[in-house]
Amino acid sequence: MRYPASEKLEIIRIVEQSHLPARRTLDPLGIARRTFYRWHDRYREGGPEALEDRPSAPNRVWNRIGEDIQDQIVEMALEATDLSPRELAVRFTDEKHYFVSEGEAEKRTILWIVFLPNAYRLLKAHDLITSPAYTVIKAADQFHTKTTRPNEMWQTDFTCFKIIGWGWMYLSTVLDDFSRDIIAWKLCTDMRAEDVTDTLDRALAASGCDSATVLHKPRLLSDNGPSDIAGELAEYIEANKMSHVRGAPCHPQTQGKIERLHQTLKNRILLENYFLPATSKPRSRPSSSTTTTSVTTRAWPT
Repeated sequence: MRYPASEKLEIIRIVEQSHLPARRTLDPLGIARRTFYRWHDRYREGGPEALEDRPSAPNRVWNRIGEDIQDQIVEMALEATDLSPRELAVRFTDEKHYFVSEGEAEKRTILWIVFLPNAYRLLKAHDLITSPAYTVIKAADQFHTKTTRPNEMWQTDFTCFKIIGWGWMYLSTVLDDFSRDIIAWKLCTDMRAEDVTDTLDRALAASGCDSATVLHKPRLLSDNGPSDIAGELAEYIEANKMSHVRGAPCHPQTQGKIERLHQTLKNRILLENYFLPATSKPRSRPSSSTTTTSVTTRAWPT
């Protein structure tokens, strides 16, 4: 906490007029003794004016650019408005040979390099830095290349379930973009690139694309999750002669079909809650894996 000079002077007078020791007087005030004695020494040497706060910045910086050098840099920047701070620093170095000592700028035959941060700060202080032309990437209202046949493009994504007594489980799904059929899925304990490649192996086998001779392998559409941008997945796609596109960041509508599938799946699981396998009575004839995941578990959407 910073105290104004008037409060410092009042604390000094309270301690001087007190019959108690300085420590017992300063403790209720929350003032350290070394802080008080530093104030007291400054007060004895310079009076009340010496109690004013001193600036923390040093009065003299050894590598500060001199005012005459600053004027030359600004003048060159006004003449060459198309140069960036880096290009301006290089041109100043080439055309002006200056050596800056600790205290003053003297003209020398020694090459002096104007550092980029100094040039940038100087130009910014004179409002000579133009804002870059940012390119705003906006997602389109609809997919620009719509599919016209099955196995032309597959969508893949993860969704997670919290299962009582088991913890978090992750479902990796591959969905055909044209027919919206679920080609393959895998229930995992993690979301790794290996799980994605395993699901793609199942999808290639189920669709017959791994054995049949096709002109174009399915194109994979995913988001920008860690498992989807991993190098292991990129190597797998290249080895299987597939292509990979990713949706715009923070725009799940690009993978809207598989996102809708996962939402419907979670809504369905919430309607049927079974806490004991003996009480579950499947309405249809599901597979053993489906019975384990959708009948004997309870999940919450995330």
